[in-house]
Parts: sequence; structure tokens; C-alpha cells
Amino acid sequence: MLSQNRLRDHGVEIGVLKPGALNAITDVPGVQVGHSTLIEGDNIRTGVTAILPHSKNIFQEKVPAAIYVGNGFGKLAGYTQVKELGNLETPIILTNTLSVPTAMNAVIGYTLNQPENDDVRSVNAVVGETNDGYLNDIRGRHVTEEHVLEAIENAKSGPVTEGNIGAGTGTICFGFKGGIGTSSRVLPKKLGGYTVGVLVQSNFGGVLQIAGVEVDKQLDRYSDALKYSADGSCMMVVLTDAPLDSRNLERLAKRAMLGLSRTGGIASNGSGDYVIAVSTAEACRIPYQSESTAQTTTTLRNEAMTPLFLATIEATEEAILNSLFAGETMIGRDGHKIEAIPKEQVLKMLKAAGKQN
Repeated sequence: MLSQNRLRDHGVEIGVLKPGALNAITDVPGVQVGHSTLIEGDNIRTGVTAILPHSKNIFQEKVPAAIYVGNGFGKLAGYTQVKELGNLETPIILTNTLSVPTAMNAVIGYTLNQPENDDVRSVNAVVGETNDGYLNDIRGRHVTEEHVLEAIENAKSGPVTEGNIGAGTGTICFGFKGGIGTSSRVLPKKLGGYTVGVLVQSNFGGVLQIAGVEVDKQLDRYSDALKYSADGSCMMVVLTDAPLDSRNLERLAKRAMLGLSRTGGIASNGSGDYVIAVSTAEACRIPYQSESTAQTTTTLRNEAMTPLFLATIEATEEAILNSLFAGETMIGRDGHKIEAIPKEQVLKMLKAAGKQN
């Protein structure tokens, strides 16, 4: 990881729960993340990010899942089947708006070509997006199936590269350069010791605040009508090793929107704010085929959810802020330029407010 490109590198801690060793979605055991980045010529600034809940055949070993729609101005593919059946059967793919069909084709091909899937006749590819058309020649539809497969093949555990990478290459957040961001929280052992990891593709607006400090207000970057567009989108992926069913995963997913709001996001009319929540607990996996008509699993009671809610809120908030701190100034389509967040100026605000350790 590059030094000094995350909020905690500067002594700013979000929330009260402790992050995992990597402070990343890959702190959840078995989770892998991969990117494919397209930066070509003056106008192409886009890419693909793949999140794998486990390293085995996901179609054969499906995982409990839920999707929550904060504001639905978006093109999230695969939503209805996850809603109906409560499980996920493919990697989660993030890309740009007009590349969703291409990504779906790639994931379908990837799944059909996997060992054990010779007789599969239906695949529910889950593909999320945000619109990077200000910096990227989105109409050129430069993402290919090969780029999607490259992101899946690149997926690995360990540190996750953030900022101008993969699906976050051309995104904008609060008028600054956004991108991919990630964070995690680990519950105390007495609360189960479970890990919650979040990865975001930040591309939205509002009135930025960090650790409660009104950054945009102090920078005079807002007005009654807002000085930059608040439209955009945010894809949020929440993974946990806590044994949860789809009902409680949807409850968990809703809390990610609270994390977005803590950064000043407002889920504007033109924003596609979606949360995909998944339990990676091996005991909760759903086999594609079984000789039994019943499945017995142990899942957490409702009363055990509150600490996981807090973990999700904190990790989502910090993941978004990490995407901003990792984002670098970019010039793209037609010479459009988006500046990185002015770290020195912002850190002075945080220090003055007593937010730096």
C-alpha cells in the first residue's frame, strides 16, 4: 500500500470499533478483490473491480445475500433474483454504467466455463455501476469481457489498492476525485469476534464532512443550490463472516446508507445508491444441488445484530473517506479535470477540531 493515502495514516480514526489488520474488505476471511484499469490516451478513464466472497466455485456454493436500494437511479443487474432467493451465485462486479451488459456476459461465460458447471442453464450475474462519463469516454464502451475476466483473475486476498483504480478510475466524489475505498471493523470477542468489511465505488455528492467536521462548509464549496452537482452514485459492498440469513443481511445493508450520510452524502435524485450485503460464513453456504429438500443452518439472532450494524456504518463511512484520500487529480475526456481533495487544508481543519491523534 502507498503510504499516507488513507485517513488513518494521518491519525484520524472513524468510530469506536477497531479495524482489521488490513482495514479492508479482505479482512473477512476468504474474500478476494481484483481490478482491471483502463487509462488510455486523453479520454479513456474507466475500469472494473471484482469482489469474490470465497475462492471456490461460487455457483456451486452460493452465499446468503441481500441488496438494499437507497436511491434507485442506477442499473444494478441481478437484483430481483437476489431479492427473491436470498443468495448470490457469482462474483460481484463493479464497472461503469454503459458497461453493465458487457460485464454480465463476461460473468456468465466465466461461470459456465467453471468446472462442475457443465449442466448450468441459468446464471444470475450481479453487476453494479456508477457513471464515470465526465472523465471517461463512456459512450465508447471501452470495457471488454476480457477486462472483466482480468479483474476476476487478478482477485486476491491481502491489501486492496484504492483510489484511481478499477471501477473507481473515473469517478468523482463530493466534487473531488473519488474512486475505490475500503475499510473493516472487527467486533470484540464477547460480541462474536466477527469481521465486517466494506468496499465502495464512490461517485456521488452532497456536503462533505469528515469525522463530524464540516469540510465543505469551511471550504465554502456549497450553496443553497450546491456549487457542484450532487448527482452521481455509490456502490457499497458489505461482506461479513457473521452467519446471517438474507433477511438480516438486508437489515445490515440498510445501515451502509447511514455510513454514507455521515460523510455528507444525500442520496440525490440522480444518484444510484446500492448496497450488496453477503455472509461468507461457510456454514451458511447454499449448495446448488442437494439430496435433501431441507437445509439447516445456524444464524445469529436479531438481538446480535446491533454491533454488526455499528460496524457497517463505521466501515462504510471510512471506506468512502479512504476513496477520497487515495484519489489523485485526474484529467480526462475533453480535458475535464477533477482535483484530489486538498489534504493539507483538510487535515488542518481536523487538527483544529481535535480529530487527529
